[in-house]
Amino acid sequence: MTAPTLDISAADVLVLEHVYTGRGAARELMRCRDSEVLMVGPAGTGKSRACLEKLNVAALKYPGMRGLIVRQVRDTLPSTALETFEKFVIPEQIRAGAVVYRSGSGRRPARYEYNNGSEIWLAGLDKPSKIMSTEFDMIYIQEATEVTPNGWESLTTRLRATTMPYRQLIADCNPDSSTHWLHLRCQSGATTEIMSRHEDNPVLCADDGSYTEFGAEYMAKLDALTGVRKLRLRDGKWAAAEGVIWGSFDPKRHVVDPFPIPPDWPRVWTVDFGMVHPFVWQAWAVHPEGKLYRYREIYMSGRMVEDHAKTIMGLVRPGAVWDDTAKDWTGGTWIEPKPQHIICDHDAEDRETLRRYLAMANSPANKQVKRGLEAVEARFRDDRLFFFRDGKVTIRTPAGERARTVYGLAERDQAQLDARKPTRTEDEIGGYVWDANKEQPVKNDDDGCDATRYAVSHFDLKGTGDVLRWLD
Repeated sequence: MTAPTLDISAADVLVLEHVYTGRGAARELMRCRDSEVLMVGPAGTGKSRACLEKLNVAALKYPGMRGLIVRQVRDTLPSTALETFEKFVIPEQIRAGAVVYRSGSGRRPARYEYNNGSEIWLAGLDKPSKIMSTEFDMIYIQEATEVTPNGWESLTTRLRATTMPYRQLIADCNPDSSTHWLHLRCQSGATTEIMSRHEDNPVLCADDGSYTEFGAEYMAKLDALTGVRKLRLRDGKWAAAEGVIWGSFDPKRHVVDPFPIPPDWPRVWTVDFGMVHPFVWQAWAVHPEGKLYRYREIYMSGRMVEDHAKTIMGLVRPGAVWDDTAKDWTGGTWIEPKPQHIICDHDAEDRETLRRYLAMANSPANKQVKRGLEAVEARFRDDRLFFFRDGKVTIRTPAGERARTVYGLAERDQAQLDARKPTRTEDEIGGYVWDANKEQPVKNDDDGCDATRYAVSHFDLKGTGDVLRWLD
């Protein structure tokens, strides 16, 4: 007796249609294959949905893959990630029986089983025994600010499966303190940070950027928040406390990709001295319209002023050698215009050391603190003050030659990173707050902010709006 044959026509093939619009950061996440990716942004931007959509796509695309959805506490998953997963990501697959939920057993945790052999497990780091002996292709951590550095790193060791062509840990969170370990991990380059916005979520915003009816209601609730909760959940800022001095600072607007700066843009340097606290040197370029761009920075503790001076000259005049007899630099070529002003903190001994080892004069900063702080805030509000991200850029030197140079942070301070402290000026701003009387800033992690204030005060506290006048 011959076995019956099964004739499958096109009409018998199971076809499921699922529609998801991945905008902005969500689209970037879908395309990213970096080993660690954190999607961070304010509340309601669709971060969790994007992460879960990627996990589902991976399970469908690579039969037999094993994924993991994890939070710090397992019992919080059903009302958060799993509700989103079942209601918005895989409802068609569940109805068709292409994905089946299995409750946990003594040996294995709860999981979703796909008809192509893929699995997505569910777990909490409060009960890690069932997952820490297992290998995964992709892991998703929801609300990653809840987990500890040890928990995060332990999960990365579980990314050892080989079903997919790459392994990846993805995570989402709302911002926390500017010195949170996760933010610093992104700053160190160990984790790729993708910033999401409300405009990325089609539930909140239409294609033209206007709010939907639901979006207007939701944003009104976020607008009603106050203090640090508003900064984090409405504005998406890594903020430490209430009373932030520069509330108009927005990293999405004011931290920009580096670009070749024209040689005819005037340059100004500012310096805030430090040894235990970081020494900060900022190089500023002045746009023809008066906008200020901090294009390079040293933010480093534990070094003497003369060592910093040599580092600076190595950046702006490669190949130059310090002649201790002549007390000057010889050789090398300036690859950018010389600064028209070097503005420093008032320490007389450090100023003299810097003058000697740069072989250039400097002047004391304008110390009108409160007016200077207000002037910086006004520039952020009006989009006239910017910081370059890290990057290497090909520039045209004052001599007309082409050169490759480093913009952004010259070198990361590992001691600051290990202490979970800021490693650049941008990291300070979220925690730069007023004292109890709102008369002075709290003197903590403010070295880069001081140097920024020196630059703005130099231009804006002289009774004129014409920034270029003060470069003469």
